[in-house]
Amino acid sequence: MAGAEDDLRWVFRFSQDGADGHRGLKNELGGKGANLAEMCRIGLPVPPGFTIRASCCQHVASTGGWPDGLDAEVDAALAHVEQAMGLRFGDPESPLLLSVRSGAAVSMPGMMDTVLNLGLNDSVVEGLAEKTDNPRFARDAYRRFIDMFANVVVGVAHERFEEAMEGLKRERGVEEDLQLDAEALADLVDRYKAVYRKETGYMFPEDPKEQLRLSIDAVFASWNSPRAVKYRRINEITGLLGTAVNVQAMVFGNMGDASGTGVCFTRNPSTGERHLYGEFLVNAQGEDVVAGIRTPKNIDQMGRALPTAYDELLEATRRLESHYQDMQDIEFTVQEGKLYLLQTRNGKRTGPAALKIALDMVREGVADRARAVRDLVTPDHLDQLLHPSFDPEQEALTTVGKGLPASPGAAVGQVVFSAEDAEKAAGEGNDVILVRIETSPDDVGGMNAAKGILTARGGMTSHAAVVARGWGKPCVAGCSDIVIDYRTQSFTNGSIKVSAGDWISIDGSTGEVVVGKRSLRSAELSGDFATFMGWTDEFRRLKVRTNADTPEDAKKAVEFGAEGIGLCRTEHMFFESDRVTAVRKMILAETEAERRSHLERLLPMQRRDFAGIFEAMAGRPVTVRLLDPPLHEFLPADPHEHAQVAETLGVSAEELAASVERLREQNPMMGHRGCRLGLTYPEITEMQARALFEAALDVAARGIAVSPEIMVPLVGTAAELANQRACIEKTAEQVFEERKARVEFLIGTMIEVPRAALAAGEIAEHAQFFSFGTNDLTQMTFGFSRDDAGKFLPWYVDNDILPKDPFQSLDETGVGRLVELACREGRDARADLKLGICGEHGGDPASVAFFHRAGLDYVSCSPYRVPIARLAAAQAALRDDP
Repeated sequence: MAGAEDDLRWVFRFSQDGADGHRGLKNELGGKGANLAEMCRIGLPVPPGFTIRASCCQHVASTGGWPDGLDAEVDAALAHVEQAMGLRFGDPESPLLLSVRSGAAVSMPGMMDTVLNLGLNDSVVEGLAEKTDNPRFARDAYRRFIDMFANVVVGVAHERFEEAMEGLKRERGVEEDLQLDAEALADLVDRYKAVYRKETGYMFPEDPKEQLRLSIDAVFASWNSPRAVKYRRINEITGLLGTAVNVQAMVFGNMGDASGTGVCFTRNPSTGERHLYGEFLVNAQGEDVVAGIRTPKNIDQMGRALPTAYDELLEATRRLESHYQDMQDIEFTVQEGKLYLLQTRNGKRTGPAALKIALDMVREGVADRARAVRDLVTPDHLDQLLHPSFDPEQEALTTVGKGLPASPGAAVGQVVFSAEDAEKAAGEGNDVILVRIETSPDDVGGMNAAKGILTARGGMTSHAAVVARGWGKPCVAGCSDIVIDYRTQSFTNGSIKVSAGDWISIDGSTGEVVVGKRSLRSAELSGDFATFMGWTDEFRRLKVRTNADTPEDAKKAVEFGAEGIGLCRTEHMFFESDRVTAVRKMILAETEAERRSHLERLLPMQRRDFAGIFEAMAGRPVTVRLLDPPLHEFLPADPHEHAQVAETLGVSAEELAASVERLREQNPMMGHRGCRLGLTYPEITEMQARALFEAALDVAARGIAVSPEIMVPLVGTAAELANQRACIEKTAEQVFEERKARVEFLIGTMIEVPRAALAAGEIAEHAQFFSFGTNDLTQMTFGFSRDDAGKFLPWYVDNDILPKDPFQSLDETGVGRLVELACREGRDARADLKLGICGEHGGDPASVAFFHRAGLDYVSCSPYRVPIARLAAAQAALRDDP
């Protein structure tokens, strides 16, 4: 935690002599700055530097200027770096060069900006060439700096410099950048400065201090760049102060064959296997590895090229993984044989890898079970484990290429070649594969919208690979077999041509790319999955049920660990063709006697459904919601269907049309539905209650335990629930008397009307449980229609009117306060009141954490969200009481 003295400073230093900061200051120093300080504290080789705290980002954004005292602190920290390196900033005889990098508290790979080789000018570059006795290295560093500074600080397109580079290579008759000698690179520097002058109208700045200040401002500004804002929105990253800025002494991997640079993971981020995984390049700088400019080598080959540095790297990675108790993602540089670590962070990984790493680290003694559950596996990782793969039995399709298996999973979609096209097509409901030569941070919107990503260039640690793995999206990277032509919107491999709109299938586990649609199959869960889920159950307090309307769904949910059914929607049992006719006849009946006769036909059907669900749940509680939707939903809305439906009902088309019109409501969401149906037509409640109790007795008679709970929907007053409860209890006694047997049951209600939450104390006098129907509670609290809000809610989120879509993640400020009020007042009135939630929010991790804090007994969600809810509940408990 930050101390009082930390509140007074803007700048935190780090060097081999120690560090002002540590990893506990992550919110202020960002992940990069906090970890650089931490590595210095544990004695690892880190180039010296300093971090400007993230709260300064807010100050600069709001005022347009630096806070008082920052200039002096930066100057003092810079002097400390000069002393530590034995070099001087801007001095041609002993030149110190700097990097300026971003670093937020949450990793946002590639989203914000970096400037390298800062401090070079026309005189310093000559001094660097003389000091290193390597003019080619010095001029290469200078041209890279001009390119990055121009792009990051003043917005000159990188392509302008690429054009200058390509023009020079053509003139010199070479194909590779490395074939340009020192004299050619001096020419290139002049051309780059001419590009800068043409694009900006100014000369390239020669003053190193001016370069530094402008670069710091640019990194702060990149926090609010469109791509960074979009990335935070996609990943629901909120509440951060901004980005910190890390200014660090440059070390160089491009000073000859005894130098190099690379990126590595302490374990395989795709599979979780325990071995060093990554890529490196000899005589290169870091951007050469991650940008796909050169094809990197496997990290294992570093042992032959740079054996001493490789051994030091292995030892450093072991220490870092043990210290952080997590798989680490590390950037490093070797300068003339000396290893430097530039960054470490918890590595992004796939779902299968996360599960294996968590289990292995517990078995190895690196982490305990609580840490594994709380920190090493996320709900998104579990979601990935349920992703489909290709069916191996399907007949082979035409292979168009094979690349690197950068992020596992299978994806099928239509080809698009731009992020904009991907977002547009996905918004129209189409499945797409984003195909790019290489991705950049500007592509994140399209990458998120696409089902999968295919790139022609880049390695296993390229931008495409890292982002795809973090999101659990299938990705095939570096597929050099294909040639992409953005102009013709196509890619080719020999005679095979694939155009925009064509279907392809990619396998991120094998790297295979085929033309056409491959069949998908569901994932198979391993024994490790069951073991890990067992660990989650050791820590969570919230129980997890499922929303299931059929025995099949109930069985699947039990496989995933569901402890009961929190919502069985009985109306879903009525839409089959043989049943809907009886329902429609009941709706059209003009007398109670007629309605009862049609309900008699539905009784055995509903009884069979309930019996199947009770059997599947084998004694686990089953909450059955009585009929909820308005009756018009069972009648055809399309007038063209009236004649056909009328014939099956034995009425005229005109009569049916008149009935449809009679039942039509101006606002059916708040119309004649829920408990209002049972109040006006008690025979519906009686039939459903009878079917339930008879099914429960039938199943119990076969020696299978049953635990029914009857839920009355849309209650707003205590009198409504009292009426329906009396009806249910009367029916129960009739059935028990007829069968000479009894079962225990509960009667409760769904809290989905704001008035019910406000009157919870009165309603609890008649309820044995509350189940929060947060879908409708959200609709009615906001006055939003779920069916229509999709037209404007994305705009609300994009423009910070709302932090999240309230139908996806619970609105704690409004809806959450109603939930808390109802919980408190309900339990005040009835101490043993059972509390649960059965809306869609029951499977949302952030909402689950709120329900844990609110004191609910259980959450209920769809079967495939049950594992996610179990993990989220365990994490909420561990974070509440770590």
